[in-house]
Amino acid sequence: MLKSLNKKAKIENESGLGTNSSLSAGRFFNKDGTPNVRTSGMKFWEKINWYHTLLTMPRWKFGLMILLFFVIVNLLFAFAYLAIGIEHLGGMVANTNAEKFGEAFFFSAQTFTTVGYGRINPIGFIASTTAAFEALCGLMSFALATGLLYGRFAKPKSYIRYSKNAVVAPFKDGIALMFRMVPYTKNYLVNVEVKVTVAMKVNEDGQTKNRFYNAQLDIAKANTMTSNWTLVHPINEDSPLYNLSKSDIENAATELLIFVQGFDESFANTVISRTSYVYGEFVYGAKFLPMFEPTSDGKSTLLHIDKLDDFEKVELGVEF
Repeated sequence: MLKSLNKKAKIENESGLGTNSSLSAGRFFNKDGTPNVRTSGMKFWEKINWYHTLLTMPRWKFGLMILLFFVIVNLLFAFAYLAIGIEHLGGMVANTNAEKFGEAFFFSAQTFTTVGYGRINPIGFIASTTAAFEALCGLMSFALATGLLYGRFAKPKSYIRYSKNAVVAPFKDGIALMFRMVPYTKNYLVNVEVKVTVAMKVNEDGQTKNRFYNAQLDIAKANTMTSNWTLVHPINEDSPLYNLSKSDIENAATELLIFVQGFDESFANTVISRTSYVYGEFVYGAKFLPMFEPTSDGKSTLLHIDKLDDFEKVELGVEF
């Protein structure tokens, strides 16, 4: 572990990530920006935020959950109608038990969705009460599903992709640590601000501690972001990486924490994005290749999203 670091680098004391390295493990943030933290000590039902879970789960999982909920609810009500008695469902033409169950299931589906074709109808107080309760459940369920669908559709999202690696490349008269990002839809951001924190494990008074340093960027703010943007952290006297070798950076388990904030014109809301680069994702002696070029007619610019990670090896020109 490192015994000392550049004293000019500004320490960030309010990172909220803790300083005792023995109480944390792995990277602080995953590549998708989610905190690398698992929770325990709570009951299963207490730690689940159903609204947040349903809003953030993948589309295929959300669709599958809606379908399973619909099928299971109608199966339960079909069994309920069978328990009450088929004679309490008028208009049924089924002969076998399987056909009777199928008719009860589809009657339940028609009642749950309030379609009500009318061929089958409940007879008697118990069957009518069950059908009325199912219709109420259907109305409430579709109201919740509609709200969730709208929430998922309208939820602000940054729509930013980051390069797979950060590179150490020549910059002006020295070197710099660089990564780049690009918007991948037409949700363009304005008033974009990027903040970078360097997390390192250092040895202080015989104890290994987590330390967090503000990493100054060459350009940290932009009025708008419509194309790729390469963020540059010059490794100079003010950098926490100054005078550190590649082995020093690895021994300190260095992690680059990225925080991006901007105003999305489409959502009319502020959106945020996070990611991180650990020392194993740094490429030394490389520079990013251009991602854009003029179109064939020369009237606009063509941005190649698939070239976000492309780089080429270069000479650093300094000892590292």
